[in-house]
Order: sequence, then C-alpha cells, then structure tokens
Amino acid sequence: MTTRRTPMVVLGTLVGLVAIGSFRASPAALSMTTTAPAPTSVTATSRTTPTSTNHSTTTPSAVRSQTGSTVNYNYGTLAVSVTVQGKTITNISVPSLNDGGNSYSQSLDSMSIPILTKEAMAAQSASIQSVSGASYTSAGFIQSLQSALTALGI
Repeated sequence: MTTRRTPMVVLGTLVGLVAIGSFRASPAALSMTTTAPAPTSVTATSRTTPTSTNHSTTTPSAVRSQTGSTVNYNYGTLAVSVTVQGKTITNISVPSLNDGGNSYSQSLDSMSIPILTKEAMAAQSASIQSVSGASYTSAGFIQSLQSALTALGI
C-alpha cells in the first residue's frame, strides 16, 4: 500500500516546490488615488452658531485640505486626504497606499476603498461601516480619515 502512495507524495511535493519557486516575492510600491464622485445633491442642515464667538481666524466657508496619519493596516500602510468646505466634506482621496505588491491586498483595496469613500462622503464623518472581507483596510481607512477630520476640527 505504501508503494502506491509514494508516487503521489513525490508528485505533490514537486508541485508544491514548483509553486513556491515561481512565487514573485519582490515588493512593488503602489500609489493609488481614489476620489469620490462629486455628490449630485448635498442637503445642508441649518445650524445656529453664536455670532459673538470667534474660534478661528479663517472663514467658515474656506476650502481646506488635510492628510490623515499614515496607518499600518496589516497588509501595508495608507493615508487618507480630506478636503472640506466649511464643515462639509467635498473630497476624500488616498494619496498614499503601499501594500508591498501583495496581489490579494491590491484586489481588496481596489474593491473596498471606493466603497469606504462613498460611505464617508454620504455620512460626512468617519462613522461608517467596515467593508465585509476588508476589515483591516476598513479600519486603517477609518483611522486615517478620523485623524484628518480631527486635524480639520470636524
């Protein structure tokens, strides 16, 4: 019985060695910029603010941008950039994304980042749901987005 199994074990070992030998382990830096589509309609809520209090020297309707902290999300690093006008988020992009050339991570990033961007634009905050199957990417995106929004005072 062991003589029948021996060729299968040798064949399996050879197939495994060939697969390992053909694996491309050289990391490649990936820079991906994803911008959210312009919202077709934005609903503004009226807020009353005291007129005598001046917290900032910039005008409230000024366009400002901020890049969040670079976050290690277990498959690489990413940073989220946010552009706001007043308190409204007008653009979210990912100017820095490095996943070391990992094809699995690249496919997750290309699928999840546009969804996360769309959700953050709709929520106008970092209080969004993670993308199923991309929990590490989602957590990194949300953490970097929150740090950018905090720096902008939103």
